Amino acid sequence: MTHHLTGLYPDWWEGRTFEEPVNAWTAGDTAKTVRDIMQLLLMGPPGVPDEQGTGLIPGELIKGTTPKHGLSNAFESVYVKHISGGTSILQFKSYDQGRQVFQGTSQQVIHLDEECPMEIYTECLLRTLTVKGIIYVTATPLQGLTDLMLAFMPEFMPEPEDNLNKVN
Repeated sequence: MTHHLTGLYPDWWEGRTFEEPVNAWTAGDTAKTVRDIMQLLLMGPPGVPDEQGTGLIPGELIKGTTPKHGLSNAFESVYVKHISGGTSILQFKSYDQGRQVFQGTSQQVIHLDEECPMEIYTECLLRTLTVKGIIYVTATPLQGLTDLMLAFMPEFMPEPEDNLNKVN
């Protein structure tokens, strides 16, 4: 996520690159887990002003933040300087907010941490469609072979039953 937000890619990077600032989301189960996991990883310890910018996003590239209402020390948005001179915008979202908060805007990068409901994943696909964006999911399939996991592992998809050829 940091590379896409800043445009600073390592020499060995062979994946997708963005030459212009991106609109991005990172999301998880709840706003609290997003703050305690994703925000911590990207920004540094929540609520410790001197340590903002000690995460994966370099402090000197953080242009500003917007606080999240209703959860202390959480951010709604982070504004990150892109190498092109523009500003990338990262928004923190959570699945417990429902599919509706994932509607409306195009996103170049979406990171879904842990398994989300299929309707949220589908909504995120729509948000990346018009801008040829990317989605990455980091999850342990603790819930088993759900529809989302099967979308990534079609070889485990059960064979459809052929009710027309069954003899009762």
